[in-house]
Amino acid sequence: MSNPSAAEATSENRALVTVSGYRGVVGSSLTADQVLAYLAAFGTWLPPGPVVLGRDARPSGTMLAQAASAALLATGHDVIPADIVPTPTLGVLVDSLQSSGGVMVTASHNPPEYNGLKLFVREPATGQGRVLTAEEGRQVKQLYEQHHFAWSNAQRTGKLLPCDTPWQEHLHRVLTTVDVDRIRQRRFRVLLDANAGAGGPATLELLEALGCQVVPLAVEPTGRFAHGAEPVEANLYQLGPQVVENGCHVGFCLDPDADRLALLDEGGQYLGEEYTLALCAWHRLAQQPGPLATNCATSRLIRHLAQQYGVPLEITPVGEAHVVQGMLRVGAVYGGEGNGGPIDPRVGLVRDALVGMAQVLDLLAARGQSLSELKRELPPSFMVKQVLPLPGEHLPQFYRRLQEHFADAKASRPDGLRLDWPEAWLLVRPSNTEPVVRLIAEATTEQKAQRLIHQAIQLAGSLGS
Repeated sequence: MSNPSAAEATSENRALVTVSGYRGVVGSSLTADQVLAYLAAFGTWLPPGPVVLGRDARPSGTMLAQAASAALLATGHDVIPADIVPTPTLGVLVDSLQSSGGVMVTASHNPPEYNGLKLFVREPATGQGRVLTAEEGRQVKQLYEQHHFAWSNAQRTGKLLPCDTPWQEHLHRVLTTVDVDRIRQRRFRVLLDANAGAGGPATLELLEALGCQVVPLAVEPTGRFAHGAEPVEANLYQLGPQVVENGCHVGFCLDPDADRLALLDEGGQYLGEEYTLALCAWHRLAQQPGPLATNCATSRLIRHLAQQYGVPLEITPVGEAHVVQGMLRVGAVYGGEGNGGPIDPRVGLVRDALVGMAQVLDLLAARGQSLSELKRELPPSFMVKQVLPLPGEHLPQFYRRLQEHFADAKASRPDGLRLDWPEAWLLVRPSNTEPVVRLIAEATTEQKAQRLIHQAIQLAGSLGS
């Protein structure tokens, strides 16, 4: 797939405060006092109980985690410091340690100068850790903006609690979803690119438990990225030859907090992030057909699989929180986002690269096929993305033009405007952080996808004139 996506970073001097967290440039739009205030709001909002605190490997995470811990302790919560862990591990810890919530200090796939905060709560229906819903995040944001904090007195401040072997429960849950003996018998040779992020040690341990011969690249979590942080083709081009030279069956490429996974096949070809969810969902449906949930920007490969197995597909707005709520709503056996983030509810309610790695290997072992052969069994699919500067006031007119021009398409409004044809779709959705719209098109050929993007850009040409 063509997927030249860029990191969705905030502007240099402006913090991004959303329903799911806080992100900014360290020392500029993200400082220790801002972390203190934001997490004091979270600690005020959160029910009583301990909070798990983790971080990715960025060097700034040490300082920010200390500020986060102080805010949570000061609002009366015990803090369980997990230190450097994958984001999905934090979700599992919220569950296994029976905490009220969690905080992950991470900027995900953004460049090294960024960092941020991702907030977790315990899902009442299942007890699992998940990111905040839009309404929950709105309530925290309101407390933050009003500086309405419930500081504890000297007798009621929290304390630090130990956190031993932070990812062992996570690994155990992942391993229970696959046939470990079957995978071990194949002795897969795997290239693992952790890009010096938080996922290196845990994923290396997982692959060794599965009997893999690992070619490790940047698995030490130093936070000094070996290449661009986002696991897209433009950042991973140098890894393909190493897959071939080392005789690997597959290449696994992580983002800095290990909630996204991109794939390289045995020939070093970039399959990309969209195929991660498709292959994992395919394997899961073969085991147990049931409802799926994903967002409206995810590849039509998921729709194809839902139709093939005769199961319902819940389509949500973009964002992990929306997908998780969709999964809970329909009782999905699987879900996730096409950015390389599978969500297996047997493990947790967080996008999870470790789930993706184990289940892709299990699929390869079960089918006795190579990754390139499995890809050829799925419909041809090419995705193209583009960012278009456009003030928000022009969006209604732009939507009207698109629907008039593409009158043969089925229009829907899951998140922005989506136009569907039998073998293609176009999504136009506004950015939450800047005056641009994001255009995503998918079709059976790259030329068709490019043509849809080009036509949309042309239609935007004279808006406001």
